[in-house]
This record gives sequence, C-alpha cells and structure tokens, in this order.
Amino acid sequence: MKKIEKKLSEMSLEELWQIFPICLTDHQPCWEEWYADEENGLKSKAPEIERINHIGSTAINSICAKPIVDILVEIPYDYKLSDYKKLIEENGYICMSEAPDRLSFNKGYTEKGFAERVFHLHLRYTGDNDELYFRDYLKEHPQIAKEYETLKLKLWKKYEHNRDAYTAAKTDFIRKWTAEARKLYSGRYL
Repeated sequence: MKKIEKKLSEMSLEELWQIFPICLTDHQPCWEEWYADEENGLKSKAPEIERINHIGSTAINSICAKPIVDILVEIPYDYKLSDYKKLIEENGYICMSEAPDRLSFNKGYTEKGFAERVFHLHLRYTGDNDELYFRDYLKEHPQIAKEYETLKLKLWKKYEHNRDAYTAAKTDFIRKWTAEARKLYSGRYL
C-alpha cells in the first residue's frame, strides 16, 4: 500500500518542526549570492520597494547561522501589503503569517525537507526595520556577535525541534542590543 504524504499546509507545527529542525552551520559565501538573486527578482517585479536588505545571521559573515536567508522588504505607506502578496507568492513564496502591518513568507520548504535555497521574506512598511540595526551592530561589534553565536549554539540542540522556543530564548539578547544599536545609529534608516 502506498503511503500518502501530507502537504505542508496540512501538517501541525510539531510535524513541521520535525521536518525542518534548527540546524546551524558556518557562514557560507553563497548566501550573499542567493540574497542578490532574490533581491534582483523582487525589484524587477515589485511596483515600489523603498528598501530591501539581507538581514539575520546569514548577513553576518563572522558567525554561524541557520542556512536560511532572511530578507526585509520595506514598502511606502501609500501601498497596501496585500498589493505585494500575490507578486511575492508568484516568486515561489508561501505566506506564513499576516498582520495589518506585516506579512511573512517562506520559500524553499518541501514535503521532503529543505530545498537547496531557503528564504524567509519579511514584508513591512518603511521604518519597521529593527533587524537592520541589530545586523549592523553585530557586524560592527564582533565580540557581541560572538556572544550571540554562543547563545545560538547553546540553544540549538535544546530547541532543535521547537523553532518558537528557540526564537523566544534569543529575544532578550536581540532586544537589548537592538536598543543599543538604535541609540548608536539614531536615524540611520529613516
């Protein structure tokens, strides 16, 4: 008898976490190329992008990261996030969460596990960009970046199959250094 596989949309969070565990790896130079390819594709099709950036640990070449390239796309307030949803989905992304001022998308997740290239795209309005400050702070403060890496390595095996708990356990660290970065780089991304 042939086994029927569930679609990703039919799986529980716990089932998804088993297929897509937390996995950290050394920095890979190809992540910059992957980001550039996605950036070019999105820019060529989007009606208006205020700013697009490579964020997350894959954007910091001095620390390990999950091999998932995070992209922050900021759009002007005179556009609706929903105007971009279909366009982003046509680029192979799946909308994972929707809020009035934020949409999150994933690309590279399959029923058999991760594809070669995996992305998380965060669609926001201009100025909703704390990740830029945190990224810049870690790039410019290698000791803090190493502390972040140490924290992530400590949490990896503990929360390998619970992405929400892994993320929650990093939140205080991220908030602390993002606040410091916002003071240091006041107005950098206005």
